Amino acid sequence: MKSVPYKLIEFFIAFIIIPISFALNFDWRIKGIIGLLGFFYIVFVLLKVEKKAFKIAPNLNWKRFWKITFIRFAAIVILTFLYIWFFDRENLFTVMINKPKLWLIILFIYTFLSVYPQELIYRTFFFQRYAKLFSNEKIFIFTNAVIFSLGHIFFKNTLVIILTFFGGLLFALTYNKTKSTLLVSIEHAIYGCWLFTVGMGNMLGFPS
Repeated sequence: MKSVPYKLIEFFIAFIIIPISFALNFDWRIKGIIGLLGFFYIVFVLLKVEKKAFKIAPNLNWKRFWKITFIRFAAIVILTFLYIWFFDRENLFTVMINKPKLWLIILFIYTFLSVYPQELIYRTFFFQRYAKLFSNEKIFIFTNAVIFSLGHIFFKNTLVIILTFFGGLLFALTYNKTKSTLLVSIEHAIYGCWLFTVGMGNMLGFPS
């Protein structure tokens, strides 16, 4: 399971074939089963093959993390607010204002049931398994962003693909520097929760 050919086949199936297949029209229950089996496989490989321990790394540079995240978040807030203001104003903060309970439920579900599994798959697993297959770090990070974007192709929304590509770049850079699933999950949750708050939840599959 550690050979290069095996990893290449694994990469192709897990990060190309399966995401593209989810964009096709077939029973959502089958998609769910495939997704769960894939997630369990990834956890198994991390624990038993890669011997990756799920624990909070010591000596994390929280001050630097919050500084960089705040700067990025400020830019995201400005750009997304302007987008909603000019192109989709009727949805600006609509869920938070009109359905605050639903808004809180969405943030909770997204943060704990979506963000962490995504980061476990697309950063922890991806970096652990495939980093050594790339001789160029920049190409590796770019590839990670492309694959993360491809993982959202089932939304069939061009803006989602663009947002997740740039989000993937930011998350890959964070993980590459910190090697912390916790930190990159916090960053991911902050940006994603803001998108739901500002009024972009519909395109990301959440009700409004």
